[in-house]
Amino acid sequence: MAELYQRNNLFSVDGLVAVITGGGSGIGLMMTKAFASNGAKKVYIVGRRKEKLDEAASFNPSVIIPVVGDVTSKDALKAVASRVESETGYINLLVCNSGTMGPVTGVNNRKVSIKEYAAAAMNQSWDEVTSTLNLNVASVMFTAYAFLELLEKGNKHPAFSKTKSQILVTASIAGFEKEPNQSMAYKASKAATIHVAKNLSSELWPFDIRCNALAPGLFPSELASSLLSDSKADPREEGSFDKSYIPAERTGTEEDMAGTILYIASRAGAYLNGNILVIDGGRLNVMHSTY
Repeated sequence: MAELYQRNNLFSVDGLVAVITGGGSGIGLMMTKAFASNGAKKVYIVGRRKEKLDEAASFNPSVIIPVVGDVTSKDALKAVASRVESETGYINLLVCNSGTMGPVTGVNNRKVSIKEYAAAAMNQSWDEVTSTLNLNVASVMFTAYAFLELLEKGNKHPAFSKTKSQILVTASIAGFEKEPNQSMAYKASKAATIHVAKNLSSELWPFDIRCNALAPGLFPSELASSLLSDSKADPREEGSFDKSYIPAERTGTEEDMAGTILYIASRAGAYLNGNILVIDGGRLNVMHSTY
């Protein structure tokens, strides 16, 4: 019975086959490296930039497989799924992680007139707003749909039988925020992403496929670069931020994300379904939010 409580049993991802969109950079790369360092069999990373994918794959070429693909294209998603099926035959975990920040008004609503605010808001590109929703919301849905049959096959494969197959969606604490002067398109898209994850959980349980979502706060990444541009020190070091901004006084780190993803993907997280896991150092506690 003692082995039930041992970390090697609870948090093992030995034999896992995963697909991670946006797995070549930022949070996705942290996840990729966590799996590749802890016994995963194959980690397919999908993205548009071949050089980024190849660089990420060099971390562990025998495990990490780069696949160039556009998650906003049904044909591209089908092609990626077809390749994975031909090479491996199944997957245990799909991480829908690709995303974009979206346009901002560029004005402080507390320091301008309603006329100035309206002009700045209307000056946002309609195409940029809809492309944000397209990538952050619609692509999550269609990426999930493209891999459903491979996830079902994962449940029948003995190589990783610790959990039922799972979709993990990278959302954001922005989906709970009501802070002004940030990208409304991004916040709205992440609120929608959270609801997509909840609904996938409700729709897929009859097929023994789970769906959970991760709502990260601030982590060093290309996506968050504009929020970290004023930081003179390593933002991951405690003391880099005022406690009133992030109670943990730092951004998330590679260890924070690795520990979280290993929990979610392993036997330790096998009972999660329909869960939205916030990992933000307490940031939502000090902002206007709906969480």
